[in-house]
Amino acid sequence: MSSRAFITGVSGLELGADERAFIRAERPWGFILFKRNIDTPVQVSSLVRELREAVGNPDAPVLIDQEGGRVQRLGPPHWPAYPPGAVFGALYDIEPKLGFQAARLSSRLIAADLIDLGISVDCLPLADVPVAGADAVIGNRAYGTGPAKVAAIARAVTEGLVEGGVLPVLKHIPGHGRATADSHFRLPTVDTSRAELETTDFAAFQPLADLPMAMTAHVVFSALDPAQPATTSATIISQVIRGVIGFQGLLMSDDVSMNALAGTIAERTRAIVNAGCDMVLHCNGKLDEMRDVARETPELTGEALARAKRALASRHQPQPLDRQAARAELDALINRVGTA
Repeated sequence: MSSRAFITGVSGLELGADERAFIRAERPWGFILFKRNIDTPVQVSSLVRELREAVGNPDAPVLIDQEGGRVQRLGPPHWPAYPPGAVFGALYDIEPKLGFQAARLSSRLIAADLIDLGISVDCLPLADVPVAGADAVIGNRAYGTGPAKVAAIARAVTEGLVEGGVLPVLKHIPGHGRATADSHFRLPTVDTSRAELETTDFAAFQPLADLPMAMTAHVVFSALDPAQPATTSATIISQVIRGVIGFQGLLMSDDVSMNALAGTIAERTRAIVNAGCDMVLHCNGKLDEMRDVARETPELTGEALARAKRALASRHQPQPLDRQAARAELDALINRVGTA
């Protein structure tokens, strides 16, 4: 059955009748979970099954933001806590292989948690390169402040997810590290020159251009497009994301309901599609907004469909994992940061 080119959140711990009818009629390509959707492992597994049954696709992608640190939708008491990305960067500074090892172990363990629940996609890794004075929205989520280091650790994170049978989503392309505002609340503008962006921010994404999926940044880069953030900029998507960076995978927007974007939800959705994003992401679970997104979202066809199929086809069965041993190894590495 065909899908529409959007990913949707839902409102609570189980589907309501109106949500189920909406999903059945509008056929979103996938779903995304947030803390409001999380209670116990049994409940989450049940909700994931409900979503797939409602859309009529047992393999429909279900996404989550499970980074570790302060961006962790699954957490204690039912799921372990994981370190923020900056810990991997600190270990890398002690010895690079330690940073890679911890990054890979952490994401491999996260993947095991997700697969237990039927969740197949993690919105990870980040390749954002923060600078002094930037908003803290990225902060210690980042792996470092140099593009080569960030890209290398992001690759290790990716490897752990893939080994665990979970698809990665690279974010926030082409870079959120310089933003001086949190795009959840208002639109950030970056006035850095194109030349500098290409050697720093964009350079962190280039080695990761082979990843199957990526999520855009709601950030204006005035040297490239002074009027539109990357998410709704045909110039940035074609010249930078597809061009300079060379990303050819499935490109999804960051959340269309974030306040960085202007206009109504319908207007934002049209702008995202017209700019060249393959997929519109809507997260807050408000059914009236979900209907607006669906009305403005096309059928998933052409190159967007091909990219979506390639992304899903790249997922593999999880490799064996001794969770207890892996967690003990990760904890030992994390402890080295405190004693270094």
